[in-house]
Amino acid sequence: MYRILLADDEGIMLESLKSIISSNYGNECEIHTAKTGRAVVEEAEKYPPDICFMDIQMPGLSGIQAIREIQKFNRSVVFVIITAYDKFNYAKEAVNLGVMEFLTKPVNKKVVLETCAKAMEKVDSTRQKRSDDLRIREKLETVVPMIESGYINNILLQDDFQTYQDNYRELLDIQQEYGYMIVAEFGDSMENGVLTNAVGASVKANKFYSTFREIAQGFFECLVGPIMGNRIVLLVPYRNATEDYEERVEIVTRTRNMVHKLESRIDSKFRCGIGRVKELGSTMKESFKEAMIALRESTSHVIHIEDVPAAQKYDGEYPRDLERRYEKRVMDKDVAGALNCVEEFFRWMENQPGVSTEDMQIKVLELVMGVEKKAFFEGAVKYAIGYRKNYIHELQACAGMEEMKKWFLDKTSEICSNMESAREKEAVSIIEKAKSYIRDNYKKDISLDEVSREVDISPYYFSKLFKQETGGNFIEYLTGVRLRNARELLKDSELSIKEICAESGYSDPNYFSRIFKKYEGVTPSEFRERLR
Repeated sequence: MYRILLADDEGIMLESLKSIISSNYGNECEIHTAKTGRAVVEEAEKYPPDICFMDIQMPGLSGIQAIREIQKFNRSVVFVIITAYDKFNYAKEAVNLGVMEFLTKPVNKKVVLETCAKAMEKVDSTRQKRSDDLRIREKLETVVPMIESGYINNILLQDDFQTYQDNYRELLDIQQEYGYMIVAEFGDSMENGVLTNAVGASVKANKFYSTFREIAQGFFECLVGPIMGNRIVLLVPYRNATEDYEERVEIVTRTRNMVHKLESRIDSKFRCGIGRVKELGSTMKESFKEAMIALRESTSHVIHIEDVPAAQKYDGEYPRDLERRYEKRVMDKDVAGALNCVEEFFRWMENQPGVSTEDMQIKVLELVMGVEKKAFFEGAVKYAIGYRKNYIHELQACAGMEEMKKWFLDKTSEICSNMESAREKEAVSIIEKAKSYIRDNYKKDISLDEVSREVDISPYYFSKLFKQETGGNFIEYLTGVRLRNARELLKDSELSIKEICAESGYSDPNYFSRIFKKYEGVTPSEFRERLR
C-alpha cells in the first residue's frame, strides 16, 4: 500500500491526477488531496505520505516552502513537483531539497504513471533498506552481548589477550583508551556483608540477565560480561587515565542508583565493587582484582577500591603505572623498553625524601624478583629456590647508586634474555624430540596427532612450532625421511619395489611410486635403473 498526497490549487488538476493513479493502481494506493500550502502540510502530518505530487504556486505557502516544512518531521517522502512555470530557480531549489522529478504542465497520463512507478520503486527501496536495517539490528542485539562477554572473558582469562584487543575494540566501537571494572555480586539476602545462596542466585541469574543488562547499560555506557557464579562483570570505557575525587564520587553515586533499580526490578540483593581506571588491554584485569578486593574488604552495598581502608594505599605518590609498564615490557621481552623503565624508576627513587640506600636495594630486589616470579608462573623461565641466593649479597656489595642501577639494568636484561632463550631452547628440544620419534617410527602409519601427543603439546601448536623451526610442515618432513630411506634401499639392496615401499612406510605401491616421482622426477624403477 502506498499513501499518495496530491497538492494543487486547481481542482481539475487534482481530480485528473487522482483519476489517473486510481484507475491504474486501484487499492494499492490511498490518495489524499490538498489545495493550499498550509493544508498540504497539515495533511502530511495527519496522514504521512510515501509520495507527494506538489504544485509550486499555491495560496499561502508555496510548494517549495511546504516541502521544507514537511521535511522537518518526515524526511522519507518522495516529492514530485508539477508546475506551469518552467523556471530554472525553482528547479535548482527542488534539486537541493532532494525532489525526485520536476514536471511541467500540462502533464500527460503516460508521464504521470511512469513518474508514479519510479516513485513507488524508490519507496520500496527505502522500505527494504529499513527492513534490512531492522533485521541487522535484531541480529546485533543477539550477537553484541556475546562479543561483550567474549571481550571481558578474554581480559580476565587469556594471557595472550593483546592479540585480540584491537579486533574486539573495532567490533564494539570502543573509542576510549581507558576503562574500569565494576563487579556486581548478587544473592538472596545479605548477612554480615555476605550475600547468601550464591549457587541458587547464579541459576536464577539466567532468567534476569537481560533485565540486568538493560538496567546496567541505562546507567553506564558499559560492556556486560557473562554470569560468573553469582557475579557479573561490567567494563566501563573511560575517557581519562585517572578519575579525580568528584568523578569517583559520581561513579559511586551512579552505581548506588543502579543497585537500587536492580533490587526494585529483580528479586535479588546486589553489591558492587569498583576498581580503578586502567589502560584498556591486559592491565584491565587489575581493575577487576581491585573491584574484588573492594567487595571482600567491605560490607557496603557499593564500594570503590580507593575507599577501602588501607587497601593498596601508599604513603605518597607511588608510580603504579610505571611498575605495570616495567612488568609488561619484561614479559614482552622488550629489553629497550624495560631498561627505560628501570631508568625512570631510579629517578623516582632518588627523588623520594628520606629514602636510604637500603630502602632502594629492597625495592630493586622486589621488582626483579617480582618479574622473575611472573615469568616463572607463565612458563617463560625455569626456576629453583637456589637461583637467587646471591642477589642480596650482590646488591649490598654495590659501592653506590650507579652500581646498584647497573645491577638492576643487567638483571633486567638477563631476565628478558633468559625468557627468549628458554622459549627457543624449549621449542628446539620439542622439535628434536619429534624428529627423533619420526626417524624411529617412519615405517609405521604415524600422524601429526600421534607425534604431537608424544611431545605432549597440542596438534595445532605443534604444527605451528614445527614449521617455525624446520621451515616445512610435518608431512613434508615425514615424506623426506621416508624417501631418503627409499633411495638408500634402491641403491644398496636387492629388495623389490613393493618391499621397499613397505620398508619406507607406504602401504600402496602406486601411491609410493607417485610420491617418489613427484620429489625425484623419476619412478622408483627408473631411479634404480639409472644406478646400474
